[in-house]
Amino acid sequence: MPPLTFRRAGESDLDRILALLADDPLGASRERTDPSHRLPYLAAFRRVDADPNQLLAVAELDGEVVGTLQISFLDGLSRGGMRRGQIEAVRVAAERRGTRIGEALIQWAVDQCRAAGCGLVQLTTDRSRTDAHRFYDRLGFKASHVGYKLDLQARRR
Repeated sequence: MPPLTFRRAGESDLDRILALLADDPLGASRERTDPSHRLPYLAAFRRVDADPNQLLAVAELDGEVVGTLQISFLDGLSRGGMRRGQIEAVRVAAERRGTRIGEALIQWAVDQCRAAGCGLVQLTTDRSRTDAHRFYDRLGFKASHVGYKLDLQARRR
C-alpha cells in the first residue's frame, strides 16, 4: 500500500468528509449530504477550523481522502490539570476498511495529542458499533466509563 498522508482538513474536503460520515447505518440516518443542507455543515466546519483547540483531519491515499477524524484538545482541572485529547467522528471509506488505515489514523491522532501536551486520549463510540469496539480494544483503549448524551434538539412533550 502506498504511504498514507495526514493533514488538517480544508474547506474543499467538506463534501468528502460528509460522505464518509454518512457512509454507515448510523451516519446515514443522521447526516444530510444533499447540497441543500450544506450551509450548516460549512458553518460548523468554519467554527472548528478557527478554534485552535480543534483539529479536523483527513487521511489521504494516492491523493484521495480515505479517512477523517476530529480531535478536541480539552483543558481541565481533574487529574492534576491534565490535558486530554478527545477523538470523535472517526471514519474510513467503506471500501478501505480492513486495510489498517483506521489504525494508522488513530496512531497519528494519538501522536498529535501527545505533541499537544495531552496525558490522556479518550473517545466515544456508539454501543451498536461492535466492530469499532473490537478495533479500539485491539489498539489498547479501555472501555472504562459509561457515556451519556442529552439531545437538546429533541422535542419535549
